[in-house]
Amino acid sequence: MSYPGVGDPMPDIALETPEGGTVRPSDFAGAPAVIWFYPKDNTPGCTTEAKDFTALAPAFAEAGVALLGVSKDSPARHASFIARQSLAVPLASDAAEGGLSDALGIWTEKKLYGKTFMGMVRTTYLLDSEGRISRVWNKVKVRGHAAEVLEAARAL
Repeated sequence: MSYPGVGDPMPDIALETPEGGTVRPSDFAGAPAVIWFYPKDNTPGCTTEAKDFTALAPAFAEAGVALLGVSKDSPARHASFIARQSLAVPLASDAAEGGLSDALGIWTEKKLYGKTFMGMVRTTYLLDSEGRISRVWNKVKVRGHAAEVLEAARAL
């Protein structure tokens, strides 16, 4: 199966927000956007990544770039994560089977300590103002990632 890549439009699949609404990639049309996918709220790497994007949120806003973090966690868990970690970035839930992470091929089988399970591959997408994928970071290493994404977003 072929998944969307650089130059392709981001699939326009609705995600649930902690406030009870929905958000779609097309909601960001007209401006660049960063959508980052991470495995699980309140885990060390995911917390660091969310805090790094929070710290740089004013710089992304100044550059006219929207931010959205996505995981399979429930909207209620996202609300708790936002409050607990004092996050200033929006998060959305992609819990539905056949959701955005499935369409992108980043919800996949993983192995850890001999166990096989389904999990999110930490991946970031930079979308241009037309909603096309401008850049993809696969299997993201958290340290310095948000700053690298900001630099790429500013170059759009």
